[in-house]
Amino acid sequence: MATADTGDLTPLEQSSSCGLLPPHTSELRVVLLGNSWSQRSSVGNFILGKYMFNTKEEPGGCLRVSGRVKEKHIVLINTPNLLHPNMSDNKLTEHVETCVGYSKPGPHVFLLVLQPEDFTEEQKQRLLKILGKFSDESFDHSLVLISTPREERPGLMEKVSESPPLKDMMKKCKHKHLKQKNLEPSVLLGHLDEIVKEHNGDHVSCDVFKDTISSSPAEQQSHEQKEKQTALMDSVKAAASGIRIVLLGKTEDDQTSLGNFIIGEQALYQKTKMCSVR
Repeated sequence: MATADTGDLTPLEQSSSCGLLPPHTSELRVVLLGNSWSQRSSVGNFILGKYMFNTKEEPGGCLRVSGRVKEKHIVLINTPNLLHPNMSDNKLTEHVETCVGYSKPGPHVFLLVLQPEDFTEEQKQRLLKILGKFSDESFDHSLVLISTPREERPGLMEKVSESPPLKDMMKKCKHKHLKQKNLEPSVLLGHLDEIVKEHNGDHVSCDVFKDTISSSPAEQQSHEQKEKQTALMDSVKAAASGIRIVLLGKTEDDQTSLGNFIIGEQALYQKTKMCSVR
């Protein structure tokens, strides 16, 4: 998508229509990031139309909830306060890994819920770092949602929207942003859909953690078995060249399984009364 002019900070045009996602992206996965747990949780409840996140109590880790809205399955992953300055880089990476796992095979949109009067330069730098930990693609899949200021007074929203950290963040996200005040759920969902459609339904590929999130327990067990098999084969090769082994045991099935394990392929077959020579 083409980058808007640097000086154009006009919010995205609001539309009451909520387009249908392509069939292969009927599940919309959204990661909630920002500088206020209460605001992120409120927005999550707003999207799903029900009370799913506790807005008062912030957990120590990521939370994943889901629901159906207009025949679409929506998955929301809410994050703890990742913008806290005292959070270590290792802990931050751990939370990001968890978030990636919850959004497997990858998030479609990062919804950045920002309380404008509290969004500092330090928080902006940290948020940029967090998005970069997910993927370089994250910024193109991000939508900034500017929360309503806690204090209502004429001109305040315009003033806080001009703050350098917020303007820089919107620029980094290609000026994709909305203001929460008077926003309808269908409008917000429509813009989330638009971001998905802009990328042809593709999700963010979090390659840096692919090995961490892609292995199921069965896959991990298979990997460990292969490692043991390799170690055993290396030991056999080191012992002698062309070594010959006679397998003895209580049952023929156990002997056959061990032989196949050593060789590394289905070379021996069970339920046979003949010797098998390789």
